[in-house]
Amino acid sequence: MSGHSKWNTIKRKKGAADAKRGKIFTKLIKEITLAARLAGPDREGNARLRQAIMAAKEENMPKDNIDRAIKKGTGGAEGSAGYEELIYEGYGPGGVAVLVEAMTDNKNRTVAEIRHIFSKHGGNLGENGCVSWIFEKKGSILFDKKSVSEDALMEIALDAGAEDVREEENEFEVVTDPAMFEQVKKAIDDKGIKYIKAQVTMIPQSAVRLDADKAVQMLKMMEKMEDNDDVQHAYANFDIPDDIMEKFS
Repeated sequence: MSGHSKWNTIKRKKGAADAKRGKIFTKLIKEITLAARLAGPDREGNARLRQAIMAAKEENMPKDNIDRAIKKGTGGAEGSAGYEELIYEGYGPGGVAVLVEAMTDNKNRTVAEIRHIFSKHGGNLGENGCVSWIFEKKGSILFDKKSVSEDALMEIALDAGAEDVREEENEFEVVTDPAMFEQVKKAIDDKGIKYIKAQVTMIPQSAVRLDADKAVQMLKMMEKMEDNDDVQHAYANFDIPDDIMEKFS
């Protein structure tokens, strides 16, 4: 099971607690707000906004919250925040590549907090470009193996324009070019096949295997990154034994 899939599995298990704290909604509202500000409120002409709204609906965000976030982004609501998108790159324990996508209204605060998380967990913040080349932006749709056969999924996904169907321990992952993500997802939805998670994400092209001690450090770092209010997403190219993942989750 690949590192990014393992971390996604842990995040899903922790999702209920995150939702209770409101962190998931806060991050989604930021993304909707910025997407609307950058390319307008027209969903048909704004792919980023469409995908942000899709992610919000998957988390059962009320329509009123979505509409308010769009208005906030286009200046139609009070408190329109001037969020700035930032990318941080660095290394975790064992030389793991870490890519952090942040959205903030205070750049100095955010960089200080991100640097602290890196250093506290055996890593270090690096220069721009030091690890981004390891990651590729892709559409990712995850399925429980019990919900669909590999042959059926491959036929539907590849015919719709997917790049690949990968087999994980308990899951299948459909990988797409970002431009084809919505088309492939629609083809799957039209067939009534249920998926676990559908998103545009950053997938590492190589992995770093970690021993038990460094694995625990790495997972704690990822948890702290994801828990930071300014961090939208954190990606890493670690590979960790399944027994350690299970203990952590």
